[in-house]
Amino acid sequence: MTVFRTGGLNFRRRRRKMKISTAKGILLWIVEIFIVLLLAFVLVYCAGMRVSVVGNSMESTLSDGSVVLVNRFVYNIKEPKAGDVIVFLPNGNEKSHYYIKRVIGIPGDKVQIKNGLLYVNGELYDVEDTETIKNAGLAEDEITVGEDEYFVLGDNRNSSEDSRYANIGNIKKEYIQGKAWFVARPFNKMGKIN
Repeated sequence: MTVFRTGGLNFRRRRRKMKISTAKGILLWIVEIFIVLLLAFVLVYCAGMRVSVVGNSMESTLSDGSVVLVNRFVYNIKEPKAGDVIVFLPNGNEKSHYYIKRVIGIPGDKVQIKNGLLYVNGELYDVEDTETIKNAGLAEDEITVGEDEYFVLGDNRNSSEDSRYANIGNIKKEYIQGKAWFVARPFNKMGKIN
């Protein structure tokens, strides 16, 4: 009679150890996913905010009802620059809805609209912007942007309440809530804001 020895191996114990290590791996993976989701939530809701676009003043960049993510801390580190899309409360009025517009003039710039064309510091602002601006508003006369102020316009120049109008005027830096940087909805337009 032949006797086979397993050399002291216990296959049941080894199988149990494999099940425990697999369960630990799955549990660790679930904890990591939870931590990433929690960090994303904190980042978006504490360091940023979501704002819905009201109206068509930022067409074709942003549509009515679009939801954008706003970086609330970027302007604590650096100043807004021409071309940035900002979110602000007009005249700091906390009862108003948020406005979303593009920065055209920064402190010290001279802005004017003449013959339907936009000029910044005497230079034609955007050659590709072929739409003639019908209402120059306050910018019919040259406006010098003050210290800690910004001149803003909607991308849809002829359908925007912006710095051309006395009820909005130049935007003080303290009224700027942050930089709109990402379209979250609708999903077919999701992406970074240029």
